[in-house]
Amino acid sequence: MQAAGHVRSWYAATANRDLRFPALDGDLRCDVLVVGGGYTGLSTAIELRERGLDVVLVEAQRVGWGASGRNGGQAVTGFNKDIGTIAGWVGRDDARKLWDMSEEAKTLLRQRVEQYGIDCDLCWGYVLGALKRRHMEELEAHLAEWDGLGYHQGRMLSRAEIRALVDAPGYVGGLLDSGSGQLHPLNYALGLADAARSLGVRIFEDTPVIRLDQARPAVATTPKGRITADFVALCGNAYLPSLSAEVDRTIRSRVMPVGTYIIATEPLGESLAQQTVPSGFAVADINFVLNYYRLSHDGRMLFGGGVSYSGYEPRRLAEAMRRTMVRTLPRLAGKTIEFCWGGHVGITINRTPHFGRLAPHIFFAQGFSGHGVLLTGMAGRVMAEAIRGQADRFDVFARIPHRPFPGGRLLRMPALVLAMTWYRLRDLV
Repeated sequence: MQAAGHVRSWYAATANRDLRFPALDGDLRCDVLVVGGGYTGLSTAIELRERGLDVVLVEAQRVGWGASGRNGGQAVTGFNKDIGTIAGWVGRDDARKLWDMSEEAKTLLRQRVEQYGIDCDLCWGYVLGALKRRHMEELEAHLAEWDGLGYHQGRMLSRAEIRALVDAPGYVGGLLDSGSGQLHPLNYALGLADAARSLGVRIFEDTPVIRLDQARPAVATTPKGRITADFVALCGNAYLPSLSAEVDRTIRSRVMPVGTYIIATEPLGESLAQQTVPSGFAVADINFVLNYYRLSHDGRMLFGGGVSYSGYEPRRLAEAMRRTMVRTLPRLAGKTIEFCWGGHVGITINRTPHFGRLAPHIFFAQGFSGHGVLLTGMAGRVMAEAIRGQADRFDVFARIPHRPFPGGRLLRMPALVLAMTWYRLRDLV
């Protein structure tokens, strides 16, 4: 089934639901307005409705249209930064709470998939590949920190051990994390939307918010109507538009939309698929500009990377990514590429999520920096708790310090491109 209205991708071609929601035409009143129909918005809406609140969710395109329907589908332990670094920002107690919530996010994902019957190919097992000795040292430090936190689902892999899990000759070793996993991201998003609808959330697609009045109650203006709400949850992440000067200053200045891309090969056949990734686990290297990949349920290789910090799609993208894939997985040299797509992931300067309040009744969560498959579910939970008056856990996230990207709206992209060039050069060392 091809999901109408979504970018052409293997995910859209294999969507198992064709959900359609109307555009808003008229005025509404609700307890909470959720802006954004990705994982964060849908999770927030579900959590709020489970707590008995009247919820309206608006999405400018289609539910799951942005990063939630295009990402690599990898559900990864922890944060983009290690807990020791985070503790240096927020203190050991808050860092521990953040770690515990990141683990709770895994339980939440499992429970939600089971409770609402979301068919999204969720499975567990994840390999981090080391391309040089320095990477092995980083992974050993990673594992030591996990052990200190009481997380014992990781183990180091020798060159021979990782080769038995994935036939990538360039890896000198790695780390196996049995507590990370993979899923079909668009089918997960569509499953969340179906769950929200079944609970009574009023969902409107093709309904961008074009202005937000922050008075209490708040009033959101759309092309054909207005929504009045006691509370608002802004969940647009990298796709959040410029709703006001305050939104630009407080939220959009602290997240950068970064392009990332995925290719899907033709079906490999059972034998080649088994030879290439015998374990069936999701895999990533640990370069700063990393590559990540996994087998699809129909035996294709889904290979991601090709990051663009410039705002422009790289030239001859599919062929460039195919060459990278073959360097990593030489067995796939003869395979053609049938799908190539991309989208924006929201990153922050310190690569950790950015939660906060625009006003006492207007909340936001963004900047998951590559860890959104898991952390967005937790964002929805703690945002719903905060709206219901229990903000302790939301405020732990909100205490992570964030700065605006330097250079303002015009110069911050060139500045980031220069910084990323340094990291790309470091990856070669």
